[in-house]
Amino acid sequence: MSIPTISSSTDASTIEPIDHREAPGLAEEEYRRFVDALARLETPDWGQPTDCEGWTVRDMAGHVLGAMRAAASIREQVSQQREIRSRVKATGENQVDVMTAVQIERTADLTTDELIAEARSLVGPAARGRKRTPAPMRKLVKIPVEIGTLSETWRLGYLVDTILTRDIFMHRIDLARAVGTTPMVDDTHDARIVADIVGEWARRHGRPFDLTLSGAPGGRFNVAGDSGEELHLDALEFCRILSGRGDAHGLLAQEVPF
Repeated sequence: MSIPTISSSTDASTIEPIDHREAPGLAEEEYRRFVDALARLETPDWGQPTDCEGWTVRDMAGHVLGAMRAAASIREQVSQQREIRSRVKATGENQVDVMTAVQIERTADLTTDELIAEARSLVGPAARGRKRTPAPMRKLVKIPVEIGTLSETWRLGYLVDTILTRDIFMHRIDLARAVGTTPMVDDTHDARIVADIVGEWARRHGRPFDLTLSGAPGGRFNVAGDSGEELHLDALEFCRILSGRGDAHGLLAQEVPF
């Protein structure tokens, strides 16, 4: 899709969601960018707190690597799911919280160099593993999810093609904030992810607006109508707010899953 410049505007209702043909390339590139960001860290950076409550940079990296392992290997995916189901049944905890805890625990014995090396080796396999998810499963398997203020049921295809890439994208922003750097973003890969988020946000709240997002991944988006809210903010901050990480008000209170 064409990403708008600030001087032009795109009707957000015309933004098509990321589909299965487009998703694998975005997934592989996002994995690569996250690993490259890890490789630039200095030793003290790994212990820095992140916007994810209770997580250090090392914890977040362990979660991402654990998710990559599950995406790349059906055996690992089944093993993680068994442990997750067992814990949820025993404790009644939120399934997503248990999943991330399991992933962090399973990668905790690695040195940071080992973690980076393994994650880099899984960039391609993890993206290909997600791509190989059978079409009937993608369409028919439904997953109940509770994240932030959202309680809903997702198709497996939405999780595999959209959410797993958004998760890494947001953690790449979390990582940069934690260590005081500027995330490396552009007007192609990152702009497509941001536009997809804008499109879903617009569909979820269903109200008119005029939104200007600054920065390389940004642009101007609107849905025509009377008394539409006018918003101006940084593209990455927009994503942070919708993910529950920032100060939400007005239409920005409409959460979008990451």
